[in-house]
Amino acid sequence: MAEVAEGSPETVVVRNKQVIFKDFVIGYPEESDMLVTSDATIRLELPKNEGMAGLTAYAGFYEICSPKKGDTVFVSSGSGAVGQLVGQFAKLCGCYVVGSAGSKEKVDLLKNHFGFDEAFNYKDEEDLNVALKRYFSDGIDIYFENVGGKMLDAVLCNMRLHGRIAVCGMISQYNLTQPEGINNLMQVILKRIRMEGFLVLDYHHLYPKFFNMILPLIKEGKITYVEDTVEGLENAPAALVGLFSGKNVGKQVVAIAHDQ
Repeated sequence: MAEVAEGSPETVVVRNKQVIFKDFVIGYPEESDMLVTSDATIRLELPKNEGMAGLTAYAGFYEICSPKKGDTVFVSSGSGAVGQLVGQFAKLCGCYVVGSAGSKEKVDLLKNHFGFDEAFNYKDEEDLNVALKRYFSDGIDIYFENVGGKMLDAVLCNMRLHGRIAVCGMISQYNLTQPEGINNLMQVILKRIRMEGFLVLDYHHLYPKFFNMILPLIKEGKITYVEDTVEGLENAPAALVGLFSGKNVGKQVVAIAHDQ
């Protein structure tokens, strides 16, 4: 597209009186390679893995879903970069958590590594509505939406009164020439569901609060994460395409260099 890609860069400090030389920080510089910045950058005191995806999970779950102990929570694409953290946050809140994924390997990961109460392979289900009723006999309080399409349609029929839906993504729809319609939106009215889309860009002010919460949890082993790493920039296109077919297990990372 002949443009510089946008994003939140990981930056190495070359000179600063407040942080240490070669510390890693994040910020939002407008220049493509070098920036003289203010105090708007944030020092990274936790594993660099838990950046934008971590804040996305935090903001969507805590700020939009307003979880409370005993809530029933469904996370689609539960093994993805965001979903794996949402499920763990929900368990820390004392919720019952179910995730969906696209392979047996990912289902096992959700239950045995991330601590989800249950998980299922959506590809094995002929009827998603039936599958959801199997795991949520009394309905869903919170749905963290990463998929869209038929999954969202089925979830709407299984939401409880005053349920909350955080719409983070709709990966099933991104490459369709004709997006799938939603047939069950009337449920939003009948069940007084609060359904809100969001972008992490609106929650950058929460980074310090997020870091203060997640750093102790990582150190104590209460939060973990899985990455799917490919080596070399030449493999980036294949890695990107793989996201849309569910080939990645965990957060997809393209390594183009390693810390010295």
